[in-house]
Amino acid sequence: MSLIRLNDVSLRFESNQILREAFFKLESGDRVGLIGRNGSGKSTLLKLVLDQVEPDTGTIAVELGTKIGYFSQFSELNGASTISEVLDELFSEVKSLEAELAEIDGAIAADPSADEIERLINRQSELFESMDRLDGWDYPRSIDTVLTKLGFDEAHRVCPIDSLSGGWRNRAALAKILLEDPDVLLLDEPTNFLDVAGVEWLENWFKSFKGAAIIVSHDRKFLDAVVTRIIEVENFHLHEYPGNFAQYVVAKQFKLKSLESQFVHESELLAFEAEGISDRREAAKAATKGLDSKLSKIKKSRAPRPVDKIITEIYSGLHIKDTLCRVEGLTKSYGEKTLFSDLSFEVRRGNRLVILGANGSGKSTLLRVLTEEEKQDSGYVTWTKGAAVVSYNQILEELDPADTVSHAVNAMPDSLAFSATKKSVNRFLAMFQFSEADLKNKIGNLSGGQRSRVAMAMCLLSGASVLVLDEPTNHLDMSSTQVMERALLHFPGAVVVVSHDRFFTEKIATRHLVFGAGNAKPGEVLVRGA
Repeated sequence: MSLIRLNDVSLRFESNQILREAFFKLESGDRVGLIGRNGSGKSTLLKLVLDQVEPDTGTIAVELGTKIGYFSQFSELNGASTISEVLDELFSEVKSLEAELAEIDGAIAADPSADEIERLINRQSELFESMDRLDGWDYPRSIDTVLTKLGFDEAHRVCPIDSLSGGWRNRAALAKILLEDPDVLLLDEPTNFLDVAGVEWLENWFKSFKGAAIIVSHDRKFLDAVVTRIIEVENFHLHEYPGNFAQYVVAKQFKLKSLESQFVHESELLAFEAEGISDRREAAKAATKGLDSKLSKIKKSRAPRPVDKIITEIYSGLHIKDTLCRVEGLTKSYGEKTLFSDLSFEVRRGNRLVILGANGSGKSTLLRVLTEEEKQDSGYVTWTKGAAVVSYNQILEELDPADTVSHAVNAMPDSLAFSATKKSVNRFLAMFQFSEADLKNKIGNLSGGQRSRVAMAMCLLSGASVLVLDEPTNHLDMSSTQVMERALLHFPGAVVVVSHDRFFTEKIATRHLVFGAGNAKPGEVLVRGA
């Protein structure tokens, strides 16, 4: 029996078609990756299952008694309780069983009659079975493990949830849903607020999860590790591909070969995905030493594709100096916590510097110091004269809701829209899914994902020498992320990026700056803090 069934579902919002004649079944144990472009209807499909949205036609059926857990990137917990108290309350039934077992132990120690001992032992046996069923023998350790792996230190565990930032409340909501152990998990971008260690732990958590799941995610490596099939929302329909993300890439390539030439760019971008997957497998067969150089040789041996030519035309007139920034003896602390100390490195033309580390380690703070949004305690950040720096996150925050997409993209002072040909710019924007109608739209009418695409297009066309990106893939769909990756690989300047998206960082990185203990590996700068 299917846990969830969509039968011939169609849905419109005002004049916008969202789904048409959609069919879907979720069976026990399924792990479904739900993908599609921003605004294609992925989150809406989850809301249909939750009965938060009514279809225009068709039916949605959820098997009677099915317990559903729903996590959205906007589903923050709130209240005066601490996260430890909220999670402890989930095990109230277990605590009642523990209390009764303690009473039975006391009663048996009081030397009751033989009949009473028999009754107590029988009841004790029933309670033991209930504890086994609820997996309740070690629930404090389960709570501690989830909180630790999601990055909660002692201070975050004991302060009121209302005092936590939005990101931490999202992580608290995720912790609660995982410990509730539902029959079906509906997860909408569950990795957005996690660091790499947290994402890897969540992947391992799924190995022991007995329920089913529908996961909306753009994190390709996470989908590769977790899902058993992919559902793509495309042209208002649900298209199914068996297997994980890597298998989807291959299957979609074959499908696109039979379609019209309008899909040529998507086909090429999928080819890059397949190449990236096969390249790493091929290079990993050899010794770990020299992995980056092996990948570089594999990539250089390929002829340029039309997508690459569009991007290189955009950047052909951009001239970048060799050394762009020198960082010397940089130190930054908050109170008694030192985030980084005596940090020195250079940013040079062609660098793709990926900053890695746990949540709260100081990665985003370092970016803000580099872009002069925040002041260091000591040390120097020296930018070469004429080396323009642009921050994706600043652009995103400062978007004018009254501005049109076209004006925003073209109006930056040194925009490549002025130096590159109009044809090249239009082809580039088309790859970013901007139609002529989209370009005339006001930014205030756009979704969060669409605004992210506008900000990223502005960043890539800014004419800057250095691009500073903090979690740039968080609100981009896969297609936009793929275009961004191709642009960053061909960008003649330098890129400094913080990201937990391992697939993305493995594609673009030439150097790593790592927050944490240990020894630096080749190509790494180790950042030490408190």
